[in-house]
Amino acid sequence: MFRSFLHTLAFFPDKIQTKRENYFQKGADLMHTMWKGTISFGLVNIPVKMHAATENKDIRLRQLHKKCQSPIKYKKTCPVCDEEVKDEDIVKAYEYAKDKFVVLDEEELKALKKEQTDKAVEIIDFVQLEDIDPIYFEKSYYLSPNEGGSKAYQLLRSALDDTGKIGVAKIMIRSKEQLAVIRIYENTLVVETIHYPDEVRAVSDVPNIPEESGVVKKELDTAKLLIDQLTTTFEPDKYTDDYRTALLELIEEKKSGETVTAPTPEKTAPDNVTNLMDALQASLDKANKTNATKKKPTKKATKKVAK
Repeated sequence: MFRSFLHTLAFFPDKIQTKRENYFQKGADLMHTMWKGTISFGLVNIPVKMHAATENKDIRLRQLHKKCQSPIKYKKTCPVCDEEVKDEDIVKAYEYAKDKFVVLDEEELKALKKEQTDKAVEIIDFVQLEDIDPIYFEKSYYLSPNEGGSKAYQLLRSALDDTGKIGVAKIMIRSKEQLAVIRIYENTLVVETIHYPDEVRAVSDVPNIPEESGVVKKELDTAKLLIDQLTTTFEPDKYTDDYRTALLELIEEKKSGETVTAPTPEKTAPDNVTNLMDALQASLDKANKTNATKKKPTKKATKKVAK
């Protein structure tokens, strides 16, 4: 029955434009389209556009010549020929041993890339999100329906939502075949690129990891109590990049010609903790005081309650 259902879905008209699809199309135009292609599962093909879901907010600083404050430029040179090399005279190669290379022709690389890019992104498996450890996740991309894809897009979104599953697929992004999962974020399909297993380094290679023994029960109980005291609902908006904010303020002050005085960091008094148990207890006491301050009603609130 499900196979028959998929056969029926395969014959959706490609040119259907509903009002809802036009809405999605307008939203997609607000973001740069970095990839166009087709997502397929079974016989269902979904034309989509891909957009970066995150952006790097790091402040990039240029390097200047201290003497005249001119931007530094770098030249590509050959140490053997002792001359500058132009882009058209540069080829790509793989170093398979020290100073031994396999040169790869640009046409060969383009043909290989086109062969992979032209493939539809096929969902290979469906799994639970909880089955994938976060260490595998790399980067997020939004998917929006391309022309004629709105109905099939809604279908996949609803199916994933109802089953609680995510799709595992392969996709070609910037000359690299990526393993990825397709899931729902709010009301949008998202592609999350994930690392291949051989890209995740073995835990056994991490040095000096202690064995799971030797934990004192009292210390463990206190640590768990501390975790309970500090447990809250994740609210991403309350976390800010303090360094970036301070750097932007410094830049704005220097632009306006103001005298810049470096802030003196607050010195925290040493806790004089002598052992792990004392540290846990001191942390727990501090958490209790913080929670009590948060819960303490203001005078105005107290008066209102009294009335």
